[in-house]
Amino acid sequence: MITAAGFGDNFIHRVGHGIGTEAHEDPYMVAGNRRPLVAGHAFSVEPGIYFPDRFGMRLEDIVVASENGPVRLNEAARDIAVIQ
Repeated sequence: MITAAGFGDNFIHRVGHGIGTEAHEDPYMVAGNRRPLVAGHAFSVEPGIYFPDRFGMRLEDIVVASENGPVRLNEAARDIAVIQ
């Protein structure tokens, strides 16, 4: 999706990683990792787009895989905020 929107060259961070006893752990959500998620896995979903010498943005959610699909643990609003 990021590449299709024209920002592929600015996506330099993995999509996410496991959350557990360490700050960053398996499973890593990164190109080439074929390890399947299973119910009970807790992980971050944090795509980021970065423009050198300008700015960057990373949107982060924490998710748990369940038998019925992903369960997002943070319920923060996802609306665009305009700051003036």
